[in-house]
This record gives sequence, C-alpha cells and structure tokens, in this order.
Amino acid sequence: MQRVTPSTVADLFDVAGTRTLEQVAAATLAPHTLMQRAGLAVARLAMAIAPHARTVWIACGPGNNGGDGLEAAAQMKLRGFAPIVTWLGNPDRVPPDARASLERARAAGVAFAESPPVAWDLAIDALLGIGASRAPDGEMAEWLRRMHGDTAPVLSVDVPSGLDADTGRLALDRTPPGNGHAARFCLSLLTLKPGLFTAQGRDAAGEVWLDDLDCSASAATPAAWLAGAPPNRPRLQSSHKGSYGDVAVIGGAPGMAGAALLAASAALHAGAGRVFAALLDGHAALDTSQPELMLRDPASLDLSKMTAVAGCGGGAAIRALLPRVLSTAQRAVIDADALNAIALDPALQTLLEARGRRGLPTVLTPHPLEAARLLDVGTSAVQADRLSAAQRLADRFGSVVALKGSGTVIAAPGARPRINLTGNARLASAGTGDVLAGMVGSALAGGLPALEAAQEAVWHHGDLADHWPATPLTASALARGGR
Repeated sequence: MQRVTPSTVADLFDVAGTRTLEQVAAATLAPHTLMQRAGLAVARLAMAIAPHARTVWIACGPGNNGGDGLEAAAQMKLRGFAPIVTWLGNPDRVPPDARASLERARAAGVAFAESPPVAWDLAIDALLGIGASRAPDGEMAEWLRRMHGDTAPVLSVDVPSGLDADTGRLALDRTPPGNGHAARFCLSLLTLKPGLFTAQGRDAAGEVWLDDLDCSASAATPAAWLAGAPPNRPRLQSSHKGSYGDVAVIGGAPGMAGAALLAASAALHAGAGRVFAALLDGHAALDTSQPELMLRDPASLDLSKMTAVAGCGGGAAIRALLPRVLSTAQRAVIDADALNAIALDPALQTLLEARGRRGLPTVLTPHPLEAARLLDVGTSAVQADRLSAAQRLADRFGSVVALKGSGTVIAAPGARPRINLTGNARLASAGTGDVLAGMVGSALAGGLPALEAAQEAVWHHGDLADHWPATPLTASALARGGR
C-alpha cells in the first residue's frame, strides 16, 4: 500500500483497463481472493486513520464495492473494532463474492443496522464503485450527505460513490471538505484511476492511497499517468545568459499591462537568460524594482530566435500580432487573449495547425472556458471530460496543451495525457495564470522539449502554492518564486 503524493509517478487506468486487469487476476486466483485482499487493505487503512475509533460506520452498497466493505467489517471486527454496517443489498441478488463476504461478516459478529449510528469516529463509503451506472439517490444519497457533513473522517473504497473514475465528474453534490467537515481519504484498489486526480475528483477523494492487491498491471494499457516531480536541473558553472534563452512576452494592452509584466517577471525568476516585455500599451512603464526586464516594441523583436509568450493581457490588440508570432517564433506559449483570438479566427487556427505540422515547439495554456471556445463547446463539456478535451486540442493543433484547473491535464499529440497533482485553491486568483505562462516560456527558452517544459512549469507553479506561508498568495509574489 502506498500514499499518492504530488511527487508520485504512476500509471492511471480507466475503467475498461481496470476491468481487464481484474479479470486476468481473478482467472489465476482462487474465488473470493481479490475481495479478501481488498477488504483487508481497507481495514488496515481504516485502522491507521482512526486507531482509537470506538464506532466505525461502514455503508455498503448492493454490489462488489459493498462486498469490499463487508469484508473490511469482518477484518476489523476480528481485530477488536466495532464496525456497524448499513447494507443496501438484496440477499437474493447479491454477487457471489459479496455474498461470501456477507457471510464472513455475519460469522465474525459484525453488527448490522437499518440506519446509520447516531455518532461515529470513522465512516467508510463502500456504496458504489467504478461499475456504477447511476447517480446515488434515495437512502444512499442521504447516507453520503450525512457522512460528508459530519466531522469524522471518511474513507472511500476504490472511488468516492458517484465519482466517474475516468473523468472526475461527481454525480452528487456534497459538503466540501474543510471548515470543520470530514477529512477525506480514498483507497484505490488494484489500479489508480484518472478521475481521482482531476475535475471534482481531488476534492471528493482527498488523500489517495493505492493497494494493487499483489496483482500485476502488465495486461492493460494505461490511459494516463501521474507525472510526478521533475528532476533537479542544476546549472553548469560554464553556462551564461545565452544558455537559457530569450523570452519575449507580448501582451499588456492598455489597462492590462500588469498581466504581461507578471508573465515577464515569472519568466525572469524561473531562470530565463533574458526577458523582453513587449507591451501593447505604449505608455506603460516597467516596474523599476525589476530593472532586468527590458522594454521593447513588439515590432522590433526577432522572434525567430526567441520564445514568445503571447496573449497575457493582450485584449483585442493581440490579434493583429498573432500571424507573426505563429509563423516566426522559434518557440511559443499561447495564453489568455491570444487563445480567445484564435478561437474566433479560422485563419489563425490554420496558422496554429501549420505551426504544429512544422514541429515548432508550442504550448497552449487554456483555462476551461478558453478550451471550450477553441473546441466550440460549452465549458461544462470540457469539465465533464478534461483528459479528452485536452487531448483533442493537442491533436488538432499539433501542440502541447496544459488545461488548467484542479488536476491540470498536460496533453501532447500521440502521447498519453499527464495529470499534475501540485497546486491548490490559493491559485484561484487574478494573475496566477499569467505567471504560469511566463514559467512555461522560461522552461522552453532553456531548451526543454515542449511537453517537458509544460509539465515541469505546471509542477513548480503548483508546488509554490502548496508550500506558501500562512499569508495571502498574490500573483506578483508567486512570479518571484514566493520571495
């Protein structure tokens, strides 16, 4: 059993892949073996989470996820705990493995109840697993609301009930964590699932653990992967500013110069050799506290030797400059208003596609609304399947895509998408996206391939937020690396 952290590198398997692995494993093991292993794993983690619990409420559904919960109840009872099981199964229709665990729980003397206890020290959600085809309703939905509205911790078995294991969509609103409500844990069984780490999955699952049930994952192809922490890249003593490239930030239309300056500051502090601020507001002044930033007229820049970061605060004015950026920039990061301009202009879309065919390193950094505009769909459609949306954009434009949000998805043409686990809600403030664009630009300028540049910048951007002191996070401080 292992805990998943932002540094974890791991394959992610969708429901189809997980089912394949489950079938292969079951074919080589004695009946009921997988469920016994799963139940024991749940019991072990439950006892670690609440070692002094006097009352453990285990809510079990009608299928094999409920069977895992029943098996966990039997294991906990044998170890001196006092689980109380509420079970929604039908004795006449219970699957064979779950029936065996039901009999083991009864033989162990586990207490069964028609309704949840008045109070509990730990709640275990074993109601619905990856095979669920409906949203929780009725009594099941009420139990979920009760356990997530209480202050006692909640442990979900395999996936939180109602969570789509492939996409991270949550079918039932529940009390958000924090503010005195339940701490959340999830024990993913056999495989890690993509939906635990993006969209609503991170909030629903909380702290994720994996137990592979002593089974090999070689029989299925992963759908995605957790990229983990990037390698440390120390600078050679013999290097110079030219070794780390030039970044030109093109944006900052009248009234929005701050966005471009944030991106430029981030590129500078992330290690770019030189940073040029090509502001579209000709009357804007540079921040005198950062004299390293160089002010330039966008028309004066030789983009064929630079990494262009285009769009931060660009407004409508950025549209006229995009043909030159897309056609000539050695490397490019396309963000914010540049993405919106491309979404509205088929000619710019054609140029971006042509750039991809030429193999010029390009990273798109949309938030969900910008991605929706590029795909000509609603934002809800993007959020309903973030991995698919990011991959569609990457394949269409021949570019690396970093789809921002909880569990940022990084996709590239012909590659498995990657999910980043750093970052938190502190990043939900103005300017932090501009900072990320600048950090990606710095990584590109330093010579990293586009996919690695996006992955590493996204990780470091989120890691800064994860280690932020107990003070408000502002984009300007984030751009300076928290200094």
